[in-house]
Amino acid sequence: MPEPGPGEVLVQVGAAGACHSDLHLMHEFDAGALPWGPPFTLGHENAGWVHTLGAGVRGLEPGQPVAVVGAWGCGTCQRCLDGLETYCDRPDLAPVPGGGGGLGLDGGMAEFLLVPAARHLVPLPDGLDPLGAAPLTDAGLTPYHAVRRSQAKLGPTSTAVVIGIGGLGHLCVQVLKATTAATVIAVDPRGSARDLALACGADLALPPGADLVDQVREASHGRGADVVLDMVGSDDTLAAGAACVRQLGDLTIVGLGGGTLPVSFFGIAYEASVQTTYWGNRRELVEVLDLGARGLLRSESTLYTLADAAQAYRDLAHGTVSGRAVVVPSDRYAG
Repeated sequence: MPEPGPGEVLVQVGAAGACHSDLHLMHEFDAGALPWGPPFTLGHENAGWVHTLGAGVRGLEPGQPVAVVGAWGCGTCQRCLDGLETYCDRPDLAPVPGGGGGLGLDGGMAEFLLVPAARHLVPLPDGLDPLGAAPLTDAGLTPYHAVRRSQAKLGPTSTAVVIGIGGLGHLCVQVLKATTAATVIAVDPRGSARDLALACGADLALPPGADLVDQVREASHGRGADVVLDMVGSDDTLAAGAACVRQLGDLTIVGLGGGTLPVSFFGIAYEASVQTTYWGNRRELVEVLDLGARGLLRSESTLYTLADAAQAYRDLAHGTVSGRAVVVPSDRYAG
């Protein structure tokens, strides 16, 4: 069991999400592609209970349920002071450059997680427990940040397209329905995923294919999508997103599918913007957890015990997980 030093907090893990990006870490990234490497414990999507406080920590109590902010920056650069620790300007001063628990340092696929600073913890609001909160720290926060980035383009007459209704995508649909008045179109080749999207509030669920662009245009009164959120990021999904987005629209790449999008003057609608996003910040996580506590954001989760964590990743790789794979080290949930 780790011992928390000054300013640190030891968290008893209640639940840890298994993220598709972990598969990329394990199998796809070449040595040296990231500023850190193994060995470390996976699990960057975590919630639990405060177990032990290091010297000098104030504002938290043992037993208090908390969610863990995943990106751990230096805490002193301008980006970190603005709450944007995902984009820390001084990674040389951070606990691990460009990462956090489960990303270069030991994460939540364990019974306990050592958190380097109390600012990386958010007390859970009433009505939300660690099992419900853990997936929201990434699978909820990441699409929330992406949607907020395009908030001005998501009015009542707007259309948003979500490509890929997996762990992030089904929560992205819910974020759009809870925070915007846009028409939401979900795209996924799996019938079960399209059914999940409709259950989460999507107005229309479509399979990819030759008719997709025409169907999106028909649903958007001939205009195309104001915002496309690609949760996959493959060659095919990027091409589909670029074909669906309208002039002045946004195409946001969230998924790490390894695809590329050729961009040229006539290759995408005029003044359409293409961007990537990475995770979200602490302030946004507070808002996401509030949505969860109010019942407006809920992860469809498939549970695994810590002993079966490897199976969770195998199922994730095979595409057989419904919603989000969540590992529960605590016997409060493991049954």
